[in-house]
Amino acid sequence: MKQKICITTLEFPPDVGGVGESVYRIAQMLVAIGYEVHVAVFRAIFRNERELAASGEYRRASCQSSERDGVAVHRIQAAIRSTAAKEQDYLSDIYDQLSILHRRYEFDLFHAFFINEMGYLTTLLAKESNVPVINSIRGADLHKHIFSPSQHGQITWTLENSAWTTFVSRDLMKRARVLAPSIAARSSAFWNSITPIEFDHLPQPALSDQLQGTVIGSVGSFRDKKGVEYLLDACRTLRDLDFTLLFVGDFVGKESDYWEQELRDSGVADRVLITGKISRAEALAYLPQMDIFTIPSIHDGCPNALLEAMLAAKAIVGTHVDAIGEILEDNVNGLAINPFSSEELAVALRQLMTQPNLRQQFGIAAREKVLTQLAPAMEQQNWERVYHQALNVAQPMMMPR
Repeated sequence: MKQKICITTLEFPPDVGGVGESVYRIAQMLVAIGYEVHVAVFRAIFRNERELAASGEYRRASCQSSERDGVAVHRIQAAIRSTAAKEQDYLSDIYDQLSILHRRYEFDLFHAFFINEMGYLTTLLAKESNVPVINSIRGADLHKHIFSPSQHGQITWTLENSAWTTFVSRDLMKRARVLAPSIAARSSAFWNSITPIEFDHLPQPALSDQLQGTVIGSVGSFRDKKGVEYLLDACRTLRDLDFTLLFVGDFVGKESDYWEQELRDSGVADRVLITGKISRAEALAYLPQMDIFTIPSIHDGCPNALLEAMLAAKAIVGTHVDAIGEILEDNVNGLAINPFSSEELAVALRQLMTQPNLRQQFGIAAREKVLTQLAPAMEQQNWERVYHQALNVAQPMMMPR
């Protein structure tokens, strides 16, 4: 009989987002290994529920189940009963719906993605049910949310009570081991993987006819952690060269006023193009249009955008943070600089803008690395070892890096 796994996540396709893409990829790997995989999708942030309550729209707690590519998908919603409901009211409903799923399917293991939203609730249910639990740290959950006094205790408790904890970078694992030293023998770090992409079959991007000079591009949901300020400052010093600064994606709504001001004051607003929120296929279509891909993040987990740029054989400038600094080898498959440094970023961009042969050299090396060291088969082997360990907690084993 197949062992039953329940993955908890804040998003899953068709939801748009890097966590959802990763969970879908990993779920397919686990199905291929031989597990029966269930994915429970819910949020632990309840803005929409409060807005619905304020407009007089109420509902019962619910769980809608479906099947996608061999994976059972359960979308859980908290009840909306009152405009005065607090976070714990909603979380209690989510917990109850997840426990109903567990009673129905009798899962052998839980696996939570994004520790500050899914981790505590999932780990509490797993421990109460005497079932092992894996927690996977993706980035912001330890880089930012650990500074919330209300979340610090839950995060550290969750780390300490995980059968195994995984990280997408050694930086994240180092911080977690400082917070919860006991996890040192029950944790491992390994990168995301990515399936090869056929860029030749993608449509012509909408803004391609507006691109001029050297195209310096970046892809993502742009926010505080992306280091955009340093990119704008660097580009100000490059105005003697002909270039377009292309942002594929949009700036997060809660920071939109700040970014409007930054762009207005940047001195390069006339060189900037912003696509706005578009589909992943549309975003990928812009990569072949770029001469240089830049990812000047101050922290960023293991971003899919970096791996996609490597597949597109782009010359990359990135920072020595998280998996970006682990994957990029300076002067081998890209240029790796220190975060928070507009000066280093400007030097690196100028070097690549004026040396097209070097751009080609780095792009070829980047593509070769992603096809070999970040192939799905490598990640699947890592997950197979992690699951074996978590399901056999009586036999401790150090994970290879």
